[in-house]
Formats: sequence, structure tokens, C-alpha cells
Amino acid sequence: MAAIIKSIGISGLDGYLVDVEVSVYGGVAMTSVVGLGDTAVKEARDRIETCINQMDLTYPKKKIVINLSPSEVKKTGTTFDLAMLVGILLESNQLEPQDFAMEEHLFLGEIGLNGELKHFRGVLPMVIAAKKLGFQKILLPNVCLPEAALVQGMELFGFSNLSEVLTFMEHKTIRKASVRVTPPKEQVTFPLDFSEVRGHKDILQYVIAAVAGNHNLLLIGPPGCGKSMIAKRMPSILPDMTEEEVLEVTSIYSISGLLKANHLMTQRPFRAPHYNVSSNALIGGGLNAMPGEISLAHNGVLFLDEFPEFSRGTLEALRQPLEDRTVTISRVRQTNTFPANFQLVAAMNPCPCGHYGTDKCRCSHYDIKRYTQRISGPILDRIDIQKYMGKVNPLDQSEDSQNPSSAELKHRIKISRDMQNQRFSKVHGISSNSQMEAAHMKEFCTLKNDSTELLQRSYDKYQFSARTHNKILKIARTFADLDGAPTIEKNHLILALMARDLDKEKTTLMVGL
Repeated sequence: MAAIIKSIGISGLDGYLVDVEVSVYGGVAMTSVVGLGDTAVKEARDRIETCINQMDLTYPKKKIVINLSPSEVKKTGTTFDLAMLVGILLESNQLEPQDFAMEEHLFLGEIGLNGELKHFRGVLPMVIAAKKLGFQKILLPNVCLPEAALVQGMELFGFSNLSEVLTFMEHKTIRKASVRVTPPKEQVTFPLDFSEVRGHKDILQYVIAAVAGNHNLLLIGPPGCGKSMIAKRMPSILPDMTEEEVLEVTSIYSISGLLKANHLMTQRPFRAPHYNVSSNALIGGGLNAMPGEISLAHNGVLFLDEFPEFSRGTLEALRQPLEDRTVTISRVRQTNTFPANFQLVAAMNPCPCGHYGTDKCRCSHYDIKRYTQRISGPILDRIDIQKYMGKVNPLDQSEDSQNPSSAELKHRIKISRDMQNQRFSKVHGISSNSQMEAAHMKEFCTLKNDSTELLQRSYDKYQFSARTHNKILKIARTFADLDGAPTIEKNHLILALMARDLDKEKTTLMVGL
């Protein structure tokens, strides 16, 4: 009978059980790895053969077939090396484990040519999947223990090399389950602070609202007015992540190979790709369908500077993730779904030269129209807050130009988020105002008579879409939370109506209020 060693594969962020079936029998000496493995999986046969010969063991001079079941699912990575090698040794009677329940243990790890066990991608989501599947005992490399130890209630057996694994399985020595290892937390330091931003108090209130309600934000202004300066300081006022969010973000960075020295991701991500980024790099994709920038920004901020310079196709690909907060990447033999609950923050100039409205501008109306039309209406419709910014005097040292520190702003945002957490405590999948659906808005975004009349007059004048109507109510709810108000007042609605400068010029509207 074939030896069956259990391991874990990864599809997207979800793990699944893989039976590594190994059969050694008479025939022409060759090794076949079947079961839709990628190049890294198939190259394991050369790593394993060299490793066995280096350790004074004997690689069978027979026909060896290794099947990775389920065979119809694409397998990637070097995770199955250890399971394959153990199966070959079992089938060739070079490993005789005593009182070792093979069916209760999972084998994970990459094998080096000298027998050392090496780190591999996706440790955390694999261990999470193992727990969901009912497994508790896992054999894996020592270097993976800090990351694997994030999952509570697991018996983790860490080894530095193959000799330790074989000794443990044969019970020549007694090895206890690994002691709980606490991974080092990523140090959260913010060298940039909002107190360094001069002026822009009118803009700052919308930045605070964007963070408090997790609303998408677009800043439009001339070069040097402070758009990027404000955006790059937003991580300093983002609310702290919950334990569940930390595990989600850490899992994404784990399968992407971007986890720094097994550090736990406790800081919300801030991703700022260049405008020449491809659609696959932004959305996700590639041969093995890896997460893109929008998934790496999950539970954090995706900052797109020079917004109109991104290709039209790349921006249009953001439509579905902005609505569904997930992204599905389909390939011939697999479909992976990654989380993409990110806050979009974008910045752009008002015209190609950036000096619109001044004597420096030489752009024609056609140039300006073509420039702004690079961003489609549906994309703009999905950006909650759109604000113009003007230049400020960098030499102004008056008190009016001083802004609160990031710590002060973060405290105010935390109070608003606490109100939202309490409001949505019984609503699954919603933690901020921007995530509300129509049914929730009827309950939490009720307006008084004068506010309803104001909103009706605004609609009659500008005929905004249903999506825009909902976003206005969500933003108004956020402004009410920042003021600690239980209901939306008229001044909150006015601020929300003034939050979308690109939709229509608000000056005319406000004259008639």
C-alpha cells in the first residue's frame, strides 16, 4: 500500500488538506510527481534525492510515484517537501516510527540539500486551516514557529533539520510540543505628524471624517499644496487594528512572502504604488494568482498619487473591489478570492500643468477636459469625499495655521469609531459607516424634517445618483459621530453635501440654503 502523509495547501487565503501519497515499486528508476504541482513542487524530487544521499540514506532505485490529492487542485510552493521525503523513507522501510499516529500529524516544510528545514510562505494561513480541519499536531521548521504560534490551541513540533524529524518519529528521544512562542510585534512608529501641516483646516476636517468613517478620499490641488503631505500622515491617525484584523493582514503578507522576520503586522498597511503599476500588480494575479496592492492594503490605506496618470484599465479594475471589498482572481485551473477592504486615498492636479486658475497655466479647455476625463464617472462615484485644496503660505507662523497633533486627532477618531462599533455590534460584517447598506441606513441615518427638505432641494438641483445620495448620508453620519451627536443635524448634512467638489460646484447650492 502507498504511504499517505498529510499536509496543507493554500488557495487564496484558504487552506485545504492535501494527502501526499507515495508509492515505491519495481520498474525503471524514475520519480514522478503528479497532482497538478507547479515547477517548485516538481523540483522537489531533485531536492529530496540529493538530501537523502547526503544523509547516508539510500534513495530507492525504483519507480517512485508521488500523488498530491486532490489531484484536480493546483498545488504551489515548497510546502510538501517534508511530507514527500518522509513518504519515500516510509515506503523504502528506512523509517519505522514507533507509536506515531501518522494520520494525526501534518508535515509542512521545505527541505535543503543538506537536510535543513527552511522557511516557506503562508505558514499562518496554513496553521489556521489545520485548526479548522480538526488537526492539532504539526511538524514544521523551527524558523516557522513564531508565526505558527499565533494560532492558539495547537501542538507545534519545530525542527532544524531532517535528522531531528526522523529521531522524533522513531521515538529515540522524547520531544515535547513546542513552547508557546510570542512573535515580535512590529514597532509602530510614525515619524510624520499632522502638527507639521500648515493651514488647510477646512480640508483637515474632511480628512478626519474620511479616517473616522473609513471613507474613500480624493484631494485635488496644485503641486506643492500638501496633498501627498497629508496622505502620508494618515497612518499616524488610523485606529488600531483588532486581533482579527491583525491575523488577516499578517496572513496576506505571509503568503506574499513580505512578512518581516516573522513580525506580527500590528500597524495598518499603507501602500503607495507608482502610477505605472500594471493591473495584475494592483488587483492581483500572476501565474499563481498572488495578492495585489489592494489586498496588501487590506484594513489599511491604498494611496494613488497622480491619480489620472494611472492607466484607464487599471483604474476601472478598482470598481468591483471598491464595492465588494474582495477581489476574485480566476485562472484556468483555480479561482482565488482575496480580501480587499481598503480605504482609497487619491491625489491629483486640477489640470495637466497643475496651475489651473493662475497666470502660469497654459492648458486649453480641451486639455483640461481630456485630463479630468481619464477618471471615469463610475470611479468618481465610488469616492466618497472629493475636495479641492489651495496653496498655503509656508512662512505663516500664526496660531491659525497650527494644526493639532496626530495623537489628538487619533483620540478624536477613536471616540467616533467606538460609537460605530457599538452601533454595528449586532450587524455582521460592518464596522464603519462607509460599509452600511441601504437597510442599515434607514435605521441609523434618519433625518429631521429640515434636513430632509435640504437634501431634496439638493437632489432637485443636481440630480445625483442613488449611490451618491447614500454616500452623502454616510458622511453626514460620520460628522455626527465626530460631534458625538446621536442624530444627524442640519450642519452635518451641509458638511456632507460640501464633501463632493467634483460632482457639482457647491457654491450655488449653499447660497440658497
